[in-house]
Formats: sequence, C-alpha cells, structure tokens
Amino acid sequence: MSHPMLPKTVVQMLKANGIGKVKLFDADSWTVSALAGTGMEVMLAIPNDQLARMSSRYGNAQKWVKENVTKHDFNGGVNIKYVAVGNEPFLQSYNGSFLHTTLPALKNIQKALDEAGVGNRIKAVVPLNADVYSSPTNNPVPSAGDFRSDIHGLMLQIVHFLHDNNSPFVVNIYPFLSLYQNPDFPFDFAFFDGTGRTITDRNVSYSNVFDANHDTLVWSLRKAGVPDMKIIVGEVGWPTDGDKRANPANAKRFYDGFLKKMAQKTGTPLKPGKMDVYLFGLIDEDMKSVLPGNFERHWGIFTYDGRPKFPMDLSGQGHDKYLVGASGVQYLPAQWCVFNEEAKDLKALPANVGYACSNGDCTALGYGSSCDNLDKRGNISYAFNMYFQMQDQDVRACDFDGMAKITTKNASQNGCLFPVQIMSGAVRKSALGWVTLLGVVAVLLV
Repeated sequence: MSHPMLPKTVVQMLKANGIGKVKLFDADSWTVSALAGTGMEVMLAIPNDQLARMSSRYGNAQKWVKENVTKHDFNGGVNIKYVAVGNEPFLQSYNGSFLHTTLPALKNIQKALDEAGVGNRIKAVVPLNADVYSSPTNNPVPSAGDFRSDIHGLMLQIVHFLHDNNSPFVVNIYPFLSLYQNPDFPFDFAFFDGTGRTITDRNVSYSNVFDANHDTLVWSLRKAGVPDMKIIVGEVGWPTDGDKRANPANAKRFYDGFLKKMAQKTGTPLKPGKMDVYLFGLIDEDMKSVLPGNFERHWGIFTYDGRPKFPMDLSGQGHDKYLVGASGVQYLPAQWCVFNEEAKDLKALPANVGYACSNGDCTALGYGSSCDNLDKRGNISYAFNMYFQMQDQDVRACDFDGMAKITTKNASQNGCLFPVQIMSGAVRKSALGWVTLLGVVAVLLV
C-alpha cells in the first residue's frame, strides 16, 4: 500500500479480533518484530524475486534463515510456523520464470532450517495457485483432476519433498475468480448457501466450487502417491470493489457461508473435519498490480485505514457484528483535490486524468464498481483526488495544468467515497529516525 499502518496498530487489530494465526508476504523485520510475544502463529515469506538467490547458493538460504527466522525465534519472541518459499510461482502468466528456481530454493531453505535446529517445528512450504491442477474440460469433476501437464513432473518432486519433510501443501482457492474468468459460471455455485446447482462425482455431491476445487487437489495428490498429505488453504476471500460482482453484499454472503462451514468443521467430501484456512486479505492495497483485474486492490475485510467493511462473525456462529478496527490512526488534513470549474484550457485534460489514474488508484470508477455513477466531472475529481492523497497531499500534486484545485469541502458524492489518506506508518517511523518500512501485507487466518 502507499500508506501502510504501523505494524503495532495492525497487531492490535489482530489481537482485538481473536486472530491466532497470520500469513505475511515477506519477512520485514519491523513487521515481524511487532508479532513478538503475541503467541500468534506466523508464516513468513520469501518473495518470488528472491528465489534465484535462494536456489543458486546454499549460503544465501542460510543467511536468510539466520536474519529472518532464528533472529526472531526465542522464548517470548515470534511463533514462526512456516516459511513460504515464493508465492504462486507457477502461475501461467509468469511464463515459466520460476520453474527452475522454486524447488532448489525450497530444498535450501528447509536444509537451512534443519541445520539451524528449528526444522522440526518450522517448515518450508510453497503457496501455489489452484491452477497447478485441473480437470479436463470434457470431464470437469474432481476425480478427473491431476497436476498440470506442463509442470507435472516438477509438481511430483515438490509434493514428495514436502511430504518427506512433514510439510503441508499450501493452495490458494478463489471462487470469485472462477466467476470472474468464466461468464457462463453458475453464480450461486461460488457461495455456500446451497441455493444453486450441484455436481455429482462418483456418488459424491458438490454444492459449491470451493469444495470441488479442493477435492480436485485431493485427487491430484492421491494420483501423486501422497493421499494423506495435509492441505492448508493459503488464501480464500472475496473482493469488495473493482468489478460488478465485487461488492460488500457478495463478500458478506461469501464469508457468512464460508465461516459457518469452518465452524461446523465439515471440511470437504474427501477431507472431512477441521480445515486450516487463511482469509485473504486483511487490508486493501492501493498499489497492488491490477493486471488480473481492478478488484485486486480490494480484497481486504478492512479498508485502507483499518475500518471493517461489513458485519461478520469470525467464529461462524452467525452473530454478525463489525470487527474491531484500527485505533489511533492518524489522517492527513481534511482536504481534497477536485476539478477546477474555472479552468479554461482543457486540451490536456485526458492526458492528466490518465496520468492521475496510472499513478493513483481509479479502480473504483470501473463498470459496476462503487463509484461508477459519477458524472464526467466527478470522475475527473475522483482521479485527481486519489493521486493527490497518494502523494501525501503535496500541493504540487493538485495542479494538473491548472485544472485542479484543493478544497476543504468533502468531495464525496452519490455514495462514492473520496478518501482522505492516512499518515503512513513508514513516514511516522522515519520521523523517529528509523528506517523506512517496506510494504507488507498481512493476511488473516481463521
């Protein structure tokens, strides 16, 4: 995010909501240190761009473990449970960039954990997207599932290495993406209230795509020769903006059904019982890549400033209430950047709006999104304001060739929120003479 909250503020949110486990997407020391003494189970991560270093030389893996694991692993320190080696490294959109580095990096990190004397309780894993396995289009049932043909041999090596080290298979499953990517996908099959179609596979009935997807993995693991392998769902959730189906109402429906399912500990038809599942994600990210879709910046169950988006009950008992939000968040001044009605020369207006959106966040303006009902001037003002806020309200960021002006009148309109940005935790830390925070995104665990 452009303006991350203080790690201690986020940890307070987690504690206040009874969260016992958290998954990070890197191992930033400031963030990890904030989890010390909380008892929360933590998954650290090595980003994809570091896989080559971890795979090319064992010493790099040793150094990473020393600096990011054993440094925090002491009595009263951080309860580290897993190290995620990469994140969805075999996505087809990566064009094979990490095919040759992921497994060697995984092996080196696990070896380094073992040699550090913590490998019996801290395991290296690889969070993978559900696209690493599938069923053929002419027989789309779980029992027909297997690992993707182009990475089949590699996946067999990885699952057997994980299995031999008593490490789980971590998979990210997104019913929303099934809906988003396939216009013919049955809408209700993405949810858990049993109001839609069902599919039957070998006398097993599936009423939602999550269970069917999960059990496709179960079949793939069976065919790989590791039928008893533990599965952790590393990400599951529903976005609230950036697409016509990404809204708080659908997100609430999804979470209500999912959390009830978790509470009942029914598991899936092929893996009944309690499941380990991380909800993705905790907080919206206004700088995340939107290549998969504009919804990518809106997965949080909390807004950018730590406010809960809708009532929910993490215990799955249906006693909905708003979660405990962030406390002590400091905002920038209550001012907005809007279109200047007195501007005369508007020739450069399209270029300026394009610049504001490419360097800000205009994802809420898309079709079916929360701000798609603004008129032309409203769209312009929204784009200008998002850029202005993300630039810390620098007066130079509200000029746009004289077509913008700063106002203290709340610019929100027609149900569309024109936000005022928070004071970045990184800035607040730097003000105390410390190093600047690198962005870290916490992911909530049930």
